[in-house]
Amino acid sequence: MFENLLYQNTARLLSDDIINKRLPNSLLFSGPASSGKLTCALELARVLSCTGPQKGAWICTCPSCLHQKALNSPNLLLAGPRDCTLEIKAAAQTFLKALDDNASYLTATRYLFIRSIRKLTARFSPVLYKDDDKASKISPLIESIDNDLEELDTTRELGAKDDVKKSVEALLKTCEKLEDSFMYDAIPVSQIRHISSWAHYTTDGMKKVVILENADRMEESARNALLKILEEPPEGTLFILTTERRGAVMQTILSRVRTYTFSDRTASQQQEVLKRVFHVENTEQFSSLNSYLTEFLPVPANEINSLATQFVGQIWRRERPDIEAMIKSCKNFEPRISLKIFFEAIYQNLEALLSRTDENNVAKTSEYVGKLVLSAKKAYESITLYNISPAAALEALYDRVC
Repeated sequence: MFENLLYQNTARLLSDDIINKRLPNSLLFSGPASSGKLTCALELARVLSCTGPQKGAWICTCPSCLHQKALNSPNLLLAGPRDCTLEIKAAAQTFLKALDDNASYLTATRYLFIRSIRKLTARFSPVLYKDDDKASKISPLIESIDNDLEELDTTRELGAKDDVKKSVEALLKTCEKLEDSFMYDAIPVSQIRHISSWAHYTTDGMKKVVILENADRMEESARNALLKILEEPPEGTLFILTTERRGAVMQTILSRVRTYTFSDRTASQQQEVLKRVFHVENTEQFSSLNSYLTEFLPVPANEINSLATQFVGQIWRRERPDIEAMIKSCKNFEPRISLKIFFEAIYQNLEALLSRTDENNVAKTSEYVGKLVLSAKKAYESITLYNISPAAALEALYDRVC
């Protein structure tokens, strides 16, 4: 069990709880980014549904395990905001290199690429978008992705290399469009209600699993709706919540889940993960999994950080930035994670400004920095929650503080 969860003691704890039948119906996986929380949640769903003789072994080929590995099991529901594009690009590069080299691990890289895409498309399941106005726009993109994935299915022989590469290129474009256009920043209440209905359906006796990623990022109405489900969990359904910020999860929800804590892997451990998962040869140049994934940004992270520093500096001097040019330099903040990197750099620059303030101006500077921080958070929420354009949100930020 959990052979793919590297350097996390949670693997042993979960295995013991499964063997000794101590696993509760509601779990919370808490820990830093890229510590394996989603990997563990997906693997737990597979282990619990396994019908093979070697219960939970990754090499198991029972029908349930095959569906779970491909992330197309009817007994799995995945929801919650996530930046998927960079992982998809990294997995695509790994797969195509293995294809060119005719590597012995080619099949494993096919699974890696397919799973990276389905981590995205699963969040747009018809179950979650029932009666949603966006469904008619999302459906053609999902259909296009599914059609291209058929060519790469592990049960089929791969076609000619050029055809495979064309399919991969098409998938990358469609996945990026899906994420940029429709990925939400907070779990909406409508999805929690649909999850509740799905969880109460009778099953074929197989364990149903609901994974809610980034469960701290929920509308208040969604948190209350989730709480009602956890108070009276449907029989035969396991709920797995994940978070990077346990303290941001509602206390009444925390009281109804068992927390499994994930630790931050060391640099050498993260490099080993890169080698095992993405078959990266020169891992020494990457301090973490995140630093590797940001290599796939269309605009390097250091350039985004530099633009954010320039933006903060101009506002500090009460100079109006050329926001349109800045956004263009950031490729319109696509993929979405570029926007997150930009705002995180804004906060870091504001902290740095405060730390450099002399004692005579601390109060005045603190007040202005606090105003800037609140305005930046409002701008970010305007973009991510209310679909305000980045240009309009950043212009409003400047007008509020200057």
